[in-house]
Formats: sequence, structure tokens, C-alpha cells
Amino acid sequence: MKEFLNFINGEYVRNASGKIFENRNPVDNSLIGNVFEAGQAEVDAAVVAARAALKGDWGRLAIGERVKLLDAVANEINRRFDDFLQAEIADTGKPYDLASHVDIPRGAANFQVFADTIKSMSTESFNMRTPDGKTALSYGVRVPRGVIAVVCPWNLPLLLMTWKVGPALACGNTVVVKPSEDTPATATLLGEVMNAVGMPKGVYNVVHGFGPGSAGEFLTKHPGVNGITFTGETRTGTAIMQAAAVGVRPVSMELGGKNAAIVFADCDFQTAVDTVTRSCFENAGQVCLGTERVYVERPIFDKFVAALKVKAETMKPGLPFEKDTKIGPVISKEHQKKVLSYYQKAKDQGATVVTGGGVPEMPEALKDGCWVQPTIWTGLPETAAVVTDEIFGPCCHISPFDTEEEVLAKVNNNPYGLATSVYSQDIGRANRMAQSIEVGLCWINSWFLRDLRTSFGGSKQSGIGREGGVHSFEFYTDLRNVMVKF
Repeated sequence: MKEFLNFINGEYVRNASGKIFENRNPVDNSLIGNVFEAGQAEVDAAVVAARAALKGDWGRLAIGERVKLLDAVANEINRRFDDFLQAEIADTGKPYDLASHVDIPRGAANFQVFADTIKSMSTESFNMRTPDGKTALSYGVRVPRGVIAVVCPWNLPLLLMTWKVGPALACGNTVVVKPSEDTPATATLLGEVMNAVGMPKGVYNVVHGFGPGSAGEFLTKHPGVNGITFTGETRTGTAIMQAAAVGVRPVSMELGGKNAAIVFADCDFQTAVDTVTRSCFENAGQVCLGTERVYVERPIFDKFVAALKVKAETMKPGLPFEKDTKIGPVISKEHQKKVLSYYQKAKDQGATVVTGGGVPEMPEALKDGCWVQPTIWTGLPETAAVVTDEIFGPCCHISPFDTEEEVLAKVNNNPYGLATSVYSQDIGRANRMAQSIEVGLCWINSWFLRDLRTSFGGSKQSGIGREGGVHSFEFYTDLRNVMVKF
């Protein structure tokens, strides 16, 4: 039985209240261990430690010294690759191939990328004449924002946490991380890495718990926090924004999405089918950038639906370490119930169920896991719940279209604006679409292709702000102007 403790000021601590909650494996619902829920006292201690570190050894380090520490963190994650892999798979149930090729390598890379980026960070400078005929030099200085609250999701726990912790530390901030209650393991394990490489105490802190009335609320409302970064659903983001308004603290948020794929008849057909398969069903559909709406030009509509059906039915569920496992469970019993409720709504509203629509038949040992079938629907109007709402499961609705104008109107008629993908060999048309779709990210003939130097974030109700490369520094630093007269 494992214990997941809070990590505060370089030490693992339990809590004053004695409250614990269970961490269960979604593959078979077995108990992994107990998590010690942080109360107000633990959150206070974490924020105090983070503030003290800003004024201590960490705050006095030069950029080059910070970079060495971040490189050491990345190297230590890679050295302990198997430990992080086992922890991530136990928490999420995702297949070994996915976690070993995406989650853990990217988790380490996030420290290296931002360590490299900070070394070449520049600001602005201007010379001007003053009214009395002298000269003035005006230049910008970027300074750490302070204590950053990092509130993380459960779908890519290590990757999305380090995506925020990496640039925050590169810029000289300190962090208090609140991982999802469903995936506490890798954020906790990272504390061991921080101590192993000699990270000063208080720079990296972890508090476990839930949202309202727990660590999430205590952290985001804490007056000692200088900025809040969050990835998760829009409803939670709204609550965090309300908390951040007290004290006028900045936020950076990647929120919900109802992402679309647009498939034109002139596409490379096999590339489109293979890529849409990934974007709809990878990680059991639990990817912020995943596709849940597919629009296919009418001449190839029936052919595309049939081909995607075949691909969906090859997504074999099973144990994470089995080589032929293509899809894992969803994260929890609660989330399984949500996804299945949308499967039922689709049937109730008259969808044609092309494939799936329920729970797969699993071996006896796995029957209590959080399994759902990859599912494809057709035949629903744009107002149907499964076409408008974010489900976050392995499913999609496919609709035909006839013109660019028609499909563009449908894609944009949604409150979310995170990501989309366009499949066409007419690069001019693909670029027209990319510049007209109201999203933060658009792929052409690809999906989930990321250059970590580029901007990342959502439009409309899918988020506020941009992170990635130098864009992260807009949030994780304060830009100060210095004017020198001489």
C-alpha cells in the first residue's frame, strides 16, 4: 500500500487533519494507495516555503545556475524513467507505448526546452533625447512573478504539470503544485528528483486534495500566490478566475474544447483516416486537443465513415503492458459514468451508432475497470448534446458537408475554440480554413504535432493566454521598465 504525502519545503509531510482519500487504478479499480489531503495549514506552509525560497538561495541564483539545475532535473527524470513510467501508468491505466513515448519523455523535455529558452531571452531597449538635451536609455527587465499556483489535470499528469513548472522555475519563480486527486503519483515523485539534484527547499511544493473546500480552493484563494496557471474544464477555470480576481492576480488557462476535424475530398485518404483515428481515440479520447467532431466532404463521407469504423474496432482494450493493447480505460468510475451518459444521450436523440456505444466485454479480472468502447455516431443535428458538449472520451460524431462556407460556420458555431485539424492537398484552401477557424491551434494534414517553442492556448471559452517558448515568459515574469538619464 503506497502513501502519497504532500511535499513542502523539501520534505514529505502528512497533514494536521488526518484526512486521506484513495487512489485507485482505473484498469481494475484496485487500490494503489492513500493520499494525504492538504488542508489550509498545509497550503499555508507550502506558500510560506515558496515565498521564503524567493528571498533565499533560489532568488539569488544567476540564470546559468538555474539552467544547470533544470537540466539536472530533466536528466534525473530520465534516469528514473521506469519509476515515473510505472507511477503514471498505475494512475491513468494508459498503454505502455503511449506513456513511454509521450508522457515521460515530454515531462523531462519540458525542463530542458525552457532551460534552453531562458538563456536567450531578451527584452527591449531605446535611446531618446530628454527635454533638457541629455540622453536617456530605457530598457526592459523581466523579473520573476513570484509564487505560482500550478493546478494540473489528470489526463497527461506529468507532461502538463512540467509544461508549467518548467518555465515557472526557468524564470526564477517558485511553485505550489496541486495535482489532480486522480493522479497524485508523478507530481509526488518529482519531489524526490528535486531533492536529488539539490534544488533549494521551497522551490517546488506539492499539496494534494480536491477543489472546493480543499487544497484547490485554499491554494487559488491564497493571498501569498502571485499567479495561477490551470489546465482543465471551463467550469473549474471560471471558479479559479473568480478566486484570482481577489487581489487582481493573473491567470493562464487552457480550458475545455470541442475540437473539430475537417476532411476534404481531395485529402490523402489514408493519412486522414489514420490521423483522425489517433485524434479521436488516443488516450481513450482524454486529450485536451482530441477530436470529437468530424466533418467530411460529401463525396467521400460514406467511405470515410466505413474506414474509421474499421480503425476504431481495432482499438483493443487491455492491460497497459500488453503489446497488443491499443486503448486503456478512462480515468475513473465517475468519468466512466459521465462518458456513458453521453453515449445514452446520443441514442436517445436518434444517433446512428456506427460502432461502440457501451462497455467492452473484458476478462473477469478487469471487469471492474473504467472501460468504455470507442464510439462513432452519425445522423445527429448540430444541436445534439454529443455535438455541442465536451465529452472527453473515445468518441466522435461524423457529419457530411458540401462547401467551405458551410463547414466553417458549423465548426465556429461552438463556445469552445481550442484546436482543429484540416485535411486537404489544396494547401491554399487548407490555409484559408486555418486562418478562419476560431481556435488557438490548427493542424494541416496532421494532429498533435508540437514545436515547444511555439504558442499554445485556446480561444473563446477554451482559455486565456499563451504558453510555450518565449510566450510563457509573458505570464511567468513581470516586465519592468528602467529609465536611465545621463
